[in-house]
Amino acid sequence: MLPVGQRVAFAVFALLTITLGARGFYRLYLRIARGRRDADCRTDRPAARAWYALRTTLTQERVFKKRPVLSFFHGLIFYAFVLYLLVNLIDAVDGYVRLPLLLSPLVRTVYGALADAFGVLAIVGVVALVLRRFVLPARRDFAFNERTLLQESVRKGYITRDSLIVSAFIVFHVGSRVVGNAARVAVVGPAKGEPFSNLLAPMFAGPHVMAWRIFGYWGALGSVLLFLVYFPYSKHVHLLMAPLNYFFKREAGSGALPAVEIDLDADEPELGAGRLAELSWPRLMDAYACIQCNRCQDVCPASRTGKALSPAAIEINKRMALNAIASEASVFSPVGGSSFEAGISDGPSLLEAVISAESVWACTTCGACVEVCPTQNEPMLDIVDIRRNQVMLEGEFPAPLQSAFRGMERQSNPWGMAREKRMDWADGLHVPTIEEVPDPDVLYWVGCAASYDAGAQKTGRAVVQLLTEAKVNFAVLGKREGCTGDSARRAGNELLYQQLAKDAIETLNEVRPKLVLASCPHCVNTIDVEYPQLGGNFTVMHHTEYLEKLLTEERLKPAAGDAAITFHDPCYLGRHRGSYEQPRAILNILSNHTVELERAKNNAFCCGAGGAQFWKEEEAGSERISENRFREVQKTLAPATQEKVLAVGCPFCKSMLQSTPAAGQDSTIAIKDVAELLLEGVQRAKGLGEVVVAQPTQVVAAVMESGVMESASPVAMVEEVREVEAAAPVAVPVVKAERKKWAPKAAAKTPTEDIGKDEGTR
Repeated sequence: MLPVGQRVAFAVFALLTITLGARGFYRLYLRIARGRRDADCRTDRPAARAWYALRTTLTQERVFKKRPVLSFFHGLIFYAFVLYLLVNLIDAVDGYVRLPLLLSPLVRTVYGALADAFGVLAIVGVVALVLRRFVLPARRDFAFNERTLLQESVRKGYITRDSLIVSAFIVFHVGSRVVGNAARVAVVGPAKGEPFSNLLAPMFAGPHVMAWRIFGYWGALGSVLLFLVYFPYSKHVHLLMAPLNYFFKREAGSGALPAVEIDLDADEPELGAGRLAELSWPRLMDAYACIQCNRCQDVCPASRTGKALSPAAIEINKRMALNAIASEASVFSPVGGSSFEAGISDGPSLLEAVISAESVWACTTCGACVEVCPTQNEPMLDIVDIRRNQVMLEGEFPAPLQSAFRGMERQSNPWGMAREKRMDWADGLHVPTIEEVPDPDVLYWVGCAASYDAGAQKTGRAVVQLLTEAKVNFAVLGKREGCTGDSARRAGNELLYQQLAKDAIETLNEVRPKLVLASCPHCVNTIDVEYPQLGGNFTVMHHTEYLEKLLTEERLKPAAGDAAITFHDPCYLGRHRGSYEQPRAILNILSNHTVELERAKNNAFCCGAGGAQFWKEEEAGSERISENRFREVQKTLAPATQEKVLAVGCPFCKSMLQSTPAAGQDSTIAIKDVAELLLEGVQRAKGLGEVVVAQPTQVVAAVMESGVMESASPVAMVEEVREVEAAAPVAVPVVKAERKKWAPKAAAKTPTEDIGKDEGTR
């Protein structure tokens, strides 16, 4: 027990710090609550959500997905803190009353041993991670591209200071408890299962042993109470916010963007997010859940290829902006808060405080940042919301997107080619339409790419030939098919997307398909998980999923070849949809020489086409995203001496990887869709030799006439195949009278040295 005077002093100190800490957390709540209502339900099935949050927090399963060694040291710190929740409570009570020995000797021994061991292990963890942060080469993980927009406080070293404060607190807090317990052992004698305290006890024995015990009490518990005041403003707040993020997580997968209701008759229609308070409240909570580990930046294809975008910087900048707002009112002020917390101000512009325009348009919406985040933050959704604001309200976006928008609006395809030519891809094949087969087992959704892109047409024709070979009762919509609207939605043109989606849903509802089969993962994703938001509920499969099913049923019987094959996972088939094994199952049947890329499955690297990137040029960087990916393909297939094949499952992946300069220079690697390879296997089994999937003569003629060859870049292809009359502006709900010419704001300049973070969060 503490002396009487110490007990009084500690009680007063505790009351003051708890009051200030509580006020800080209340203001934190007010700042998060300023966000807009979220489109997704976040509180249904509370018991299941609570269990998920508890399990994910205690197992640290998301932390251990990457960087296992660092995660181990982080685990030492985390589990020490979980245990110290109990230890601190018992120690606090023990300072005021003598706890009766109600526990059995075994329980007391186990408790003492755990507290003793984890006290030391926590210090080991902090020291190891701090050494990595400041000494080891891996500290580069915390550097930002000099083009990346960063808050001024970050550029001036706020994160480093915060990390040092947090690290010092952990060492002092745990170390004080170790000292206090060693002094206790010096008084009462050696304790079973507490080797570290027994080892240190002689250092604190003697006439000052009681002073050391009091120091241990105040040092351990006093530092916690003092840190409580700083806690809501520090990176360490993720200890509280991460479990809350788990509890309130979106049930929808990363492929489904949140539903949007657009009311253009409203006085202030909600058209995306332009200011801090216009983000939904979970997006603001993400900022405080972020542990500043930069894992998202590490896997972001834009960041990895030298572009200004950093998903980590988005969350860090949001937190710094919110903390700057909080600093408008002193933590010691008895009343009041900031104008933002009071609902008077909407906060700073997102393009000034959080992310640059250049970064906004560099995102491929691949979902890698969402997949890797230990606390399930979703910076990708922030970017889409900002794009919506820029397109539908500000009228600022990359000029090439105007052509894609116009094509989708006028001809229901981003190529802008005539809808009347939508069936030209099938020239020479018997492809029944829904009018000819009104009740098919499978409705093949061809997609815009396979309808108009010369390379993708090979995939569409291969799928049709395989369905015919397997005697599948199928049909296509023909000229009734239109664009699903994926590119429009991810480019921020939500109104155009909804117009296209409602047209497609109306058509599909009339047809009432038993199964929709699509070759484009973007079409699959949109119809399967986004159309239900607008009342369209359909069963959808990607062609690799369905073809694998036909193989299992032995309705297709291919023969294996000798080619060395590796598979590139499309983001919208793999990471967003979770279909990893079906295409691999097909390829393993077609070849005995299949090899995995280094970055595969949920860790796959993007081709660079998603998020409407296909319809515009990439932002400035060190290299193209597709170039980075193809170099990995070359490295993987380099040992092979036989035919080398890169298999894909997405028309946009195929086009991007074919059009990258390295692919043009390397004629040894063929890029083919899984369906093309399977058709070759089926024909091989029949002894028909090499298969050439012929192109429809009418479409080839149209492509040749326009000067667009299959090897042309996607942007060149788009621009050259546009219809001449498509000159009128696309009808997007621009509130301002006139569009401004889009030009990225100047990138913020930051020092190239590391912007550090506390390694204890890794």
